[in-house]
Amino acid sequence: MSFEAEVISWLPQLRRYARALTGDRAWADDLVQDTAERALARWSAFRPNSNLRAWLLTILRHLYIDQLRGRREIAVDDESAPWRNLEAPHGEVDGLVLRDLQRALYCLPVEQREVLLLVCVEELSYQEASKALGVPIGTVMSRLSRAREHMRVLMTEGPVEGGAVGLARKVPPLKVVRNP
Repeated sequence: MSFEAEVISWLPQLRRYARALTGDRAWADDLVQDTAERALARWSAFRPNSNLRAWLLTILRHLYIDQLRGRREIAVDDESAPWRNLEAPHGEVDGLVLRDLQRALYCLPVEQREVLLLVCVEELSYQEASKALGVPIGTVMSRLSRAREHMRVLMTEGPVEGGAVGLARKVPPLKVVRNP
């Protein structure tokens, strides 16, 4: 199989990862196209017998970060968050759970969301995720653990007031004060 054909075979996985990162179909498609173009233009930088998928996901992630910096949008504004416009399929409870899951995913810090997507969705090993993100394996494991805990909290308790994701702080009940 030629290098070009291998890159093309990974496009659906790249698109899935890009859509999960951005929450925007058009932006994700642009990222995938830019990733494929960069990979094909720099095919000589790819080391034979290494993981092409991890290399492509790394390129995509770097492009995503560059575009975030260019847009100066490191955080998603809650009012324009991609999941605000998503609709659950009519009559399907699973659709509501999926929407809640997407909302929780976009509440995670970018670093945790990236690790969660690479390891749990794209099924990269800790080693491959470590290389793709450019961080030690211990950092991958730590971020993944925190991401899973935040997701668990968000899915069971919902967002915490003040945007403190994953903290067990709850709004205290109102105190009744009586006039003497």
